Amino acid sequence: MAARDELAAWLRLTLIPGIGGETQRQLLKHFGLPDAVFAAPPSALRAFLGGGLVERLLAHDDGAAIEAALAWAAAPGNRLLTLADTDYPPALLTIADPPILLYAKGDVALLHRPAFAVVGARAATKQGEANAAAFAQTLAKSGLTIVSGLAAGIDAAAHRGALKEKASTIAVIGTGIDRIYPARNEALAREIAEKGCILSEFPLGTPPVAANFPRRNRLIAGLARGCLVVEAAKQSGSLITARLSAEAGREVFAIPGSIHSPQSKGCHALIKQGAKLVETAQDILEELHWERVADPAGLPSVREAETDPILVALGGDPCDLDTLAARTGLSADALMARLLPLELEGRVAQLPGGRYQRLN
Repeated sequence: MAARDELAAWLRLTLIPGIGGETQRQLLKHFGLPDAVFAAPPSALRAFLGGGLVERLLAHDDGAAIEAALAWAAAPGNRLLTLADTDYPPALLTIADPPILLYAKGDVALLHRPAFAVVGARAATKQGEANAAAFAQTLAKSGLTIVSGLAAGIDAAAHRGALKEKASTIAVIGTGIDRIYPARNEALAREIAEKGCILSEFPLGTPPVAANFPRRNRLIAGLARGCLVVEAAKQSGSLITARLSAEAGREVFAIPGSIHSPQSKGCHALIKQGAKLVETAQDILEELHWERVADPAGLPSVREAETDPILVALGGDPCDLDTLAARTGLSADALMARLLPLELEGRVAQLPGGRYQRLN
């Protein structure tokens, strides 16, 4: 059977409504390749499928969707990876529910390299994004491919940091691979497709549906040797990724933050539950027993000494001018004169409500 016909059979099996991943894998385990599933007699199929699913399996053949997927896979840089494909990511074979078909765009060799997940809040602080980018770049410099979910905030920052290094990044998305969500990350997605890899288990055209993102998170956890949560609220989806990582036997790490910040609550909860508190990327590398980078002095840290009195007074929490004036003894005019250069240097950000946040 031609490779195109084999892929068409895999696609057909994944596109049948009402037949999910667990049933797909059971059918393949019993009958072999998808073409053997479709050739099986209805009586044999009824051992695995109830109701009208046998008739649906044998009758349903979404030719248009299959042809669209095959045409997509024929474009340069695009791949359809099945469980029988040698390029299928081996780390996913160890999880409880590996998808039988993956859509991949970019460098699929990254799917076979050691990886590490960096995830966190969509509504991240500037400091959180800076931490995510710095940690991701250092981990990638050490040879770990960074995995994240292409969401706004921490995910996007982690991808951008990792793209600066050869180990690059993998974006696992919760939509069809032909759709980018959020749209603001379209340029970032193009860069990842050129220098890294984008991965999805969902058929082409799948829109952003809330239920799909936890499923996406299990792939992020499965691909990686460990997971760092940079910022997360109490109900953050990043906590799902952390839980799945722990359940899969992966190491979980979290960066602590201000006790007053909602975006630190999830990280603090993880630390209470046993996640490793980290202040530098080196903390992660040592815990993973990973080879040290050549220049430890270049590692990002959230505990670096700082001598500028304004930055010392700001601390780690957003701060308004009145509070800052009380801490420094400077007038509002004097503070504004000092804060502007720090903003221009990227060391301070002005937040809504007249507050200021230290960035590094």
